[in-house]
Formats: sequence, C-alpha cells, structure tokens
Amino acid sequence: MTILITGGAGYIGSHCALEILKRGFKLVIFDNLSTGHLETIEKLKTIGEFDFIQGDLKNKEEIDEVFNKFKIDIVFHFASYSQVNESIKEPQKYYINNVLGAINLFDSMIENKVKKIIFSSTAAIYGEPIYVPIDENHPTNPINPYGETKLQIEKYLDEYDKLYNLKSVRLRYFNVAGSNGFVGEEHNPETHLVPNILKASKDVPFCLFGNDYDTKDGTCVRDYIDIEDLIEAHLLAYDYLKKENKTNFFNLGTSKGDTTKEVFDLCQKITNKKINIEIKPRRDGDPAILVADNKKVQEILGWTPKKTLKNSIKSAYNYILMSNKK
Repeated sequence: MTILITGGAGYIGSHCALEILKRGFKLVIFDNLSTGHLETIEKLKTIGEFDFIQGDLKNKEEIDEVFNKFKIDIVFHFASYSQVNESIKEPQKYYINNVLGAINLFDSMIENKVKKIIFSSTAAIYGEPIYVPIDENHPTNPINPYGETKLQIEKYLDEYDKLYNLKSVRLRYFNVAGSNGFVGEEHNPETHLVPNILKASKDVPFCLFGNDYDTKDGTCVRDYIDIEDLIEAHLLAYDYLKKENKTNFFNLGTSKGDTTKEVFDLCQKITNKKINIEIKPRRDGDPAILVADNKKVQEILGWTPKKTLKNSIKSAYNYILMSNKK
C-alpha cells in the first residue's frame, strides 16, 4: 500500500505523514514548499524512509510524473493556500492554486486508475451559520474566497465520483491547534490564533480582531480540535474508504465553542505570563460563531475527540519552547 500526501511538508500534512510512517505504510510526499518546509521533510526522514518530490499541482506534468513513477493506492490531499484574509485580497491566487491544482490532481489520478482520496476541507464552506452547532446538512454559503475554493473542490469531487467513480472522504475542519511534539506550526506569516497568542511579546502584541460580535464577550467563538485528534480522524477515514468504497463528508470539531478571549486567558494561564493585546477592527470574512455538530463522524467513523483545548495549547507552547532552544 503506497500513500501519496500532497502538502506533506506543511502543518497538518506533516502530522499525518508522521502517523503513516509509524504505521509502516509506503509514503510519497509531494509539496511545492511555498508554505511547507524542507526542514520538516528532513525531520520526518529520521522516523522512516519515504520519497519526497518537490513539485507544484498547478503544473500537471509534475504530478503526472509522480503517478508514473510510483504505484499510488490512495491520496491524502492537504496542499492548498488557506489564509482567509489573503484570499479576500488575492482571490485569483486562491482559485488558481487550490481549484486548478485539485483538478490537475484528480485528472492525474483518473488517468492512472487511482480512485480513492481523502480531502482536507473546511468549515469555511458553511459561511455565516444559520444555526449552531453546524451539521453536515447546513447550507453551504462561503463568505470568503478560501471557503469558496474548498466548496468548489467538493463539488468537483461529486462530479468525478459520478463520471469516473473517484471515491472521496471530505473532512471539514473547524479550528486546528496543538502539536505532537515532533512537528508543529511553522507558518510565515502565522495566522492561527493559538500560536499567535503564544508568540506575542512586549514588542509584538497579540492582535484581537473584533470585540463587538454578538457573543458572550464580544469576541468570535470557534471550535478548537487538537491536531492529533484530527489526524486520527484521517486514519479512520482511510479505513472507511478502503472498506466501504463510498464517498462521504464529515465535520471535524469538538462540538464545543470557545471565544477568542477565553483562548487568550487560557494561554496566559498556561504560560504563566502576561501577554500584551491590541484590539483591532473586525476582519472581513470572519463569522461570529463556528461550532461543529460532530454526531455524523462519531456514528460512521467511530471518531471522538480525546484532547481538550488546554491540551492543545500546552503542546503548542511546548513545541514553541523546544524550537526556540535550537
């Protein structure tokens, strides 16, 4: 069994790659290193052998070469641009990279008779929620180009299933946090809430975007899922796809929401330090509340989140401390 991971040098892709290596599968990682890191690839090589190909999904010939060279059985597709704010400023960049890249990947899979894919989707496809918690039947109405690109890819996956029998499991992430201690978040610029709070200093305060939302303390409410729980869901999705050979889609969240202020306060408590904060206006494309209903993934994949937000913040902080010592 050979697994292809696109975006395996990035935050979530590298955590998935690590677990796949631990389980003894043959692995190929394909990444253009635009947001991923070669250092992460070198780290993973200390765990087990795999093939790394630096290439770009926007160039179909480059992904074709991978399928020509290796007998791939299943694809985990993580490669995409994922910054909401940037997608609003540069929508074309997102459509070309995320959507065109995905179509090139799907076409190459079909041409090489690879019919199974696990796709990294997002809660951003739902847009401003009509009700919470959000289940998989909630209408999809993205309010930013990033969410729109992910929704378009999900629609293409439905079409490719009808036309070519390409089976997919789409995992719609809510907010991911934490580290397994071996790899962690290395975004530049960093856009995720927890590392941004943890990396704030006297000179670089944490910027809180909007404190006038219709929530209990005026700040956004999000559902935070630990990275290790998230990866466990991917491995269960792999088992499901292998056994059932059916297309399906699932929310990945804890069904519990925390406000930005609550996360900030917990970060201060865990780090035992005062973190400077600066209140800024709301950002475009940020819904007030995003909380998952995760009953479907529990019932069908047998997945339940085990770690708390406190666990995620602690592991993220420990990874930052460890990285700073190097």
